[in-house]
Amino acid sequence: MTATGVIVIGGGIAGLTAAALLAKQGLPVTLLEAHHQPGGCAGTFRRGPWTFDVGATQVAGLEPGGSHARLLLHLGLPLPEAEVLDPGCVVDLGDGSEPIPLWHDPERWNEERRRQFPGSDAFWSLCELIHRSNWGFAGRDPVVTPRSLWDLRQLVSALRPITVASGLLTGLTMADLLGLCGCGDDPRLRRFLDLQLKLYSQEPADRTAALYGATVLQMAQAPLGLWHLQGSMQVLSDQLVQAIETQGGRVLMRHRVTALEPTGQGWRVVVDSPAGRDQNHMAADLVCSLPPQCLLELIPEAVMPGGYRQRLSQLPEPSGALVLYGVVRRAALPSACPGHLQRGSDDPGSLFVSISREGDGRAPAGQATLIASVFTPTADWCSLEEEPYQARKSQCLEAMRRELNHWLDLQPQDWLHVELATPRGFAGWTGRPRGMVGGLGQHPSRFGPFGLAGRSPMEGLWLCGDSLHPGEGTAGVTLSALNACRQLVAARGGELQLRG
Repeated sequence: MTATGVIVIGGGIAGLTAAALLAKQGLPVTLLEAHHQPGGCAGTFRRGPWTFDVGATQVAGLEPGGSHARLLLHLGLPLPEAEVLDPGCVVDLGDGSEPIPLWHDPERWNEERRRQFPGSDAFWSLCELIHRSNWGFAGRDPVVTPRSLWDLRQLVSALRPITVASGLLTGLTMADLLGLCGCGDDPRLRRFLDLQLKLYSQEPADRTAALYGATVLQMAQAPLGLWHLQGSMQVLSDQLVQAIETQGGRVLMRHRVTALEPTGQGWRVVVDSPAGRDQNHMAADLVCSLPPQCLLELIPEAVMPGGYRQRLSQLPEPSGALVLYGVVRRAALPSACPGHLQRGSDDPGSLFVSISREGDGRAPAGQATLIASVFTPTADWCSLEEEPYQARKSQCLEAMRRELNHWLDLQPQDWLHVELATPRGFAGWTGRPRGMVGGLGQHPSRFGPFGLAGRSPMEGLWLCGDSLHPGEGTAGVTLSALNACRQLVAARGGELQLRG
């Protein structure tokens, strides 16, 4: 019998979004997640009375018209309780100069950046113009990486004259924009851009696509915004699980996919589960939210097109991360300490820090969780012998804590808890090869139409996640899941369109 249902692989935000959308369409959906809980990089874990966000610590897209807001409206779910971050982040360049707050109010931010970066108005005006073009374009749900006539029609119908005009900048980097606007010789502005863009694109200014970087630099300002969720990041995952199951879909935890094989009846999915090894599931369509590099191990070489296998094998490896999960006495933190901070540093590297708010459900009264992350090459973290692994881990932990103590004026007695996660830990938690975090770097050669497509060359196999347009972050992977689901539904003769 030919399979008719859909299997979604991976229970991060992208996979959960895809499963919820397809279940809402009335399709029989099963989501398979290797871990014991959903969420992936946007999940949480507990240590005694403390709750830690695993990776993602802030959310975009909750404003009217934002990707999360549109999705939850479509699914009939309320917006999670959250507060907009103002400032969205405070950036310390680490050079002794005044930190830079990213204010939510656009006028206040305009004044701040004029004061911090005099003579840069032309650059910021160009970024705002590009952003307005991109935001309107994205709101029309284009398929940016078209691989069929249907895809191309969605792309063309979303174009406007301003979109075509901004498209002339497709091959440029953010550093190129600086040069065009006469700001290429401003070292503080360049360092600020390098620090901020690395968070969102995994690339510095001279390797980040101009059309991508100009948009992410505006994410903290109204009418958009960055949000801090009440409770934890797990709220988003739990809402999506509820939506899947309410519509009749299935969410199966501790089901690790070990092989995928196309057959005459659909796709055979081999799973290790609590019921035993090599359990078989069948589906007409697969939506895979895993890093696309995983397909090289899951799909037999003989059945994957050679050109596609070569492309996947040549994808650049994303960075890994070292993440310090700590708890400190709230009274020891600087007065009016913001919730999100970034600091340039040579050792251990640029730090991004998230600090919980009083009463947000992450720590008891008078205490604060402190999560600090720094990018690192995945290197040999997953293959080291235990003794050298533990030695390197301890060295990195102390370097990060030493920098935090110096930066935030913390004393050893102010710490109530501290531990470090490495790429090895992320590989175990998320199943990502070598513990990679985030998606592909948003270099012009891999951005937008030059990136991987949600429509794979193998019939019935669709991709979503942070390696697909528009990139990483919960808002970005939500849009990638929407694009893949719209393509899948259209291939079955239906239509999927979100309101708002």
